[in-house]
Amino acid sequence: MAYAHSKNAAGVRQDLAAHLQAVAALAREFAEPFGGGDLAYVAGLWHDLGKFHPAWQDYLLQSEAEEEAAKREGRKARRFRAPDHKGAGALLAAEQGVQPAALLIQAHHGGLRAQGEFRVWLKQQGTRPETNEALARAREALAELVPRQSIQLPDSARRDALAAELFLRMVYAALVDADSIDTERHREPTRAEVRTGWLPLATLWERLARDQEQLVASAADTPVNRVRREVYEACLAAAEEPPGLFRLAVPTGGGKTRSGMAFALQHALRHGLRRVIVAVPYISITEQTAAVYRAIFERELSDRAVLEHHSALELPEAEEEEGDEWSLWQRLAAENWDAPVVVTTTVQLFESLFASGRSKTQKVHRLAQSVILLDEAQALPVPLLTPVLDVLRELVTHYGATVVLSTATQPAFEMLPVFRDLEAREIGADPQRWFAALRRVRYEWRREPLGWDAIAAILRETPQALAVVNTKNDALALLDALDDREALHLSTLLCGAHRQDTIEEIGRRLRAGEPCRVVSTQVVEAGIDLDFPLVVRAFGPLDSVIQAAGRCNREGRLAEGRVVVVEPAEGKLPPGAYRTAAGVTAAVIGDQPVDPNDPAVARRYYEHLFRVVEPVTDAKEVQPERRNLNFPETAKRFRMIDDDTEAVVITTYGTAEEQARVRALVEELRTRQGNPRETLRALQPFIVNLRRRAADTVRHFIVPIVDGVGEWIRPDGYDKRRGLVLDDVRADELVL
Repeated sequence: MAYAHSKNAAGVRQDLAAHLQAVAALAREFAEPFGGGDLAYVAGLWHDLGKFHPAWQDYLLQSEAEEEAAKREGRKARRFRAPDHKGAGALLAAEQGVQPAALLIQAHHGGLRAQGEFRVWLKQQGTRPETNEALARAREALAELVPRQSIQLPDSARRDALAAELFLRMVYAALVDADSIDTERHREPTRAEVRTGWLPLATLWERLARDQEQLVASAADTPVNRVRREVYEACLAAAEEPPGLFRLAVPTGGGKTRSGMAFALQHALRHGLRRVIVAVPYISITEQTAAVYRAIFERELSDRAVLEHHSALELPEAEEEEGDEWSLWQRLAAENWDAPVVVTTTVQLFESLFASGRSKTQKVHRLAQSVILLDEAQALPVPLLTPVLDVLRELVTHYGATVVLSTATQPAFEMLPVFRDLEAREIGADPQRWFAALRRVRYEWRREPLGWDAIAAILRETPQALAVVNTKNDALALLDALDDREALHLSTLLCGAHRQDTIEEIGRRLRAGEPCRVVSTQVVEAGIDLDFPLVVRAFGPLDSVIQAAGRCNREGRLAEGRVVVVEPAEGKLPPGAYRTAAGVTAAVIGDQPVDPNDPAVARRYYEHLFRVVEPVTDAKEVQPERRNLNFPETAKRFRMIDDDTEAVVITTYGTAEEQARVRALVEELRTRQGNPRETLRALQPFIVNLRRRAADTVRHFIVPIVDGVGEWIRPDGYDKRRGLVLDDVRADELVL
């Protein structure tokens, strides 16, 4: 008998033929909804055929024996070089005329390669005697090794190179997800069961509907609450429409987090869609959004409905070959978005869609037949808009997905060629009326440059005030100028748990009528339910100004809130598209400040912006690399965050019990104990992300845990208000 994987905890090895058949069946199930079932099946059946060779079987037994000896002797196991096990299946695929399957099989551990590199590799496989010997043994072990029917790509993939590229990566995701799941079922059967047991969408809808009834019954009959009810009902009505592209234009404070989910659940149930994926621009919003949904859906400790997944903490890709415990352990860390509700960041969503590595790509087949809510869609990066919109178009057109562009400031994407003829349906008959009904603030434009002391003086005009600035350095400078020991601070210098605790403390002070002055970066601008009488916003892109205003008089308790837009004399604008958008804002406003309460102002801004930026919406030339099936170069060029990142775990924040728990999780990760996916999920709230190149300046404060993850050990290096303490290092240069 040939084996696919070494002994599990029960001392049982996995039969290779059984593994191949299970992966093939599961991959077909995953890819069937978008026409990739047959290709996924043969890729799954053939992906590990090289393991039939005696040399690979010897390697497996040698690695297994070394792991056992290392555990007995209390040492680190040696790692042996694995024989190639991908060539046999790839060669068979090429012989059968299924070249795409050969490409996917080659990629199933090392990641998707460039087409030219793949062809050279495949040609070499035909000259290797061990490849043909493995195939001969596979034919003896598997009676139905070659299906009778021919494998065809969908028409769209045959006609269009970009469509073919996305189709191949979606089938690849189905293959590697199936491989990982079946491997986990063998390795950790009890933990594999945790992948099941999610609450069904119908139950989630029942709980949301019941929660909404209770909310409406207890809410006062105010203009704000009337609009929220209208938005909710409009979303339910729109859910009956066929899948496609939708716009949800709701003013800030209009309840789109809840109403958007109502649309998504009803739409999914009505049209047989499989899950809801909510993508937001900032990690701080994933934390709050996931918390809102968990409060509605997860009533019991055993309830599982919401997966929060962002890019704050991920292990690097596993080695090209596998067989040893380390590579298998790394693979178990990958998330696959099998939950009914996934809350993630736009960075995680789109970098996964353009990735080449196995772990990052594994989840993307789950986007087919899903409802994708793009919250704050205006925040999509301008230099990558063409590839982003092209993929969204494909998901809607050929993968049965529904995409909802949800934001108070709807960008004019239809002005760009890639989106020009894709119909977007408006949710609500007259969204303009909602904006008129929720007109709650007065804008004051201070165009003369002001120092930080002068801006701090504006904040002191009222006991409760929020300032939103453009960079972390600016936030710290204004915090110093404010000189208020009780003032609070929000930025990515704080770990997620600290941000969430700070947001809760801000809400408590506001509700209690206590003094509450807050200095924040843009992390507060979207999806954070706070309500200040005064918001001071550093001049920047108009959509950012409007989003900041959404934290002012949010509940309409005042006749009119104040939004003061200032020009910091010592402040900085982030480079690139952000600075360009700020310049467009200055041009739209001119000498006569406009009223952003009017949606027509935002429309004029976006029309002007897209005329300016249209030539650079594929500034990194991602699309040509996609057409050439150059997957590694595509991944390299499509980076929403240009710098590589390094996660540091904060072990000194929180209660004594929380700190002890975090240290225990760090030790689990360091010693590779337990399930890494669960460990990483639990550590997410205690992470600060550093720019990898800049992290070298503080390397002496970082103790490595595993590749790409370290522990922050500076004794006074984490402040209860400022977060990560950096001294002479500029926060914007080091922390993302």
